[in-house]
Amino acid sequence: MTDSLSTDSVPTDPPRPHRQEKDKATEDIDELAPGVLRSQLPVELPGLGHVNCYILEDKRGIAVIDPGLPGTRSFEFLKDRLKRAGYKVNDIHTVIITHSHFDHFGGADHIRAETEADVLTHESFRPLWQAREASENPDLDIDQAAEAEAEAEEQGADQSEIPPWERKGKTPWGTERNMLPPADMAAWQKLKQEERRWFKTPDPSVTVVDSEVISLARRDWIAVHTPGHTGDHLCLWDPEYKIMVSGDHVLPTITPHIAGVSSSNDPLAMFFDSLRRMREFGEAELVLPAHGHPFKNLVERADGIIVHHEERLDVIRDVADDLGEAPVEEFMKQLFAARVWGDMAASETYAHLLHLEGQGEMRSYRQPDGLKIFAMAIG
Repeated sequence: MTDSLSTDSVPTDPPRPHRQEKDKATEDIDELAPGVLRSQLPVELPGLGHVNCYILEDKRGIAVIDPGLPGTRSFEFLKDRLKRAGYKVNDIHTVIITHSHFDHFGGADHIRAETEADVLTHESFRPLWQAREASENPDLDIDQAAEAEAEAEEQGADQSEIPPWERKGKTPWGTERNMLPPADMAAWQKLKQEERRWFKTPDPSVTVVDSEVISLARRDWIAVHTPGHTGDHLCLWDPEYKIMVSGDHVLPTITPHIAGVSSSNDPLAMFFDSLRRMREFGEAELVLPAHGHPFKNLVERADGIIVHHEERLDVIRDVADDLGEAPVEEFMKQLFAARVWGDMAASETYAHLLHLEGQGEMRSYRQPDGLKIFAMAIG
């Protein structure tokens, strides 16, 4: 996925409140706390209008958090924002990436091409997109999925030994992957080859583990590993000024996509655990999300996201008796409005079904063609 994010869709499609995360980027530079500035970089992705690139000042220069999309155009926006803040690219000593989605890591290699800056991530940061995650990243997947598959073939991977539902073109729940919409395909094909190279996931030079102390903005911050939206998601806690840099983990008005295409057997349970962990930071006075505006109610918002997903689980429970044994897409159609049906909605539905199966509430089996079927557990 790009950072394409679910927007609490429901089948009745009621009037929807304003989503801050869709707001267009401004040129403003806002000082949020000593040594902490907010800039906004343009993003044109479904449901998103900007990414917040935070600038942290210290005696060495600056660190930047999530330097925007790949490509020279986005990099020009980054340079403009740095100039407005009184800095230039050569002042960057560290690039911090909250997680491995390209609207967050995209500017990192551009920065490293001009500086000797470190790239800091959680230790689980993925060095390469997984080919089977193609449908999660519709703006990126074709080229990088092909690259990953080519690498596997060069290393002697035998597709005949892989179950049908794990082979090229199949989702983990056994359906054929949807191709990109024609407009998106055309936009990707228009990118020049030299632009596409900036989509390569950067190699971190510094990795941190949960609870590790990091020196930023002339004080100590604490690394907080929050798997869920991705397995490598990293938040940062400032105990002095009670600030949480939340990335996509906790956003102000939308919920991050939780993909069933995951290395975890139960990505939703992992996300629930990470959200509940926010209760440890009840003293937070300011939350700095990757999209949307800074806010204050960290624990309340995290608990609200849990409730949102619990409501989705309840919908599945309610419709399961009527559906009987059914594939993921049938549950998806009960969970999401028709306008968002597709691989991404199916993936999030699959994550919820896996969670219920892990709780012993559902069972599943595969048909001979690899299609996975779910039903309520008996007894």
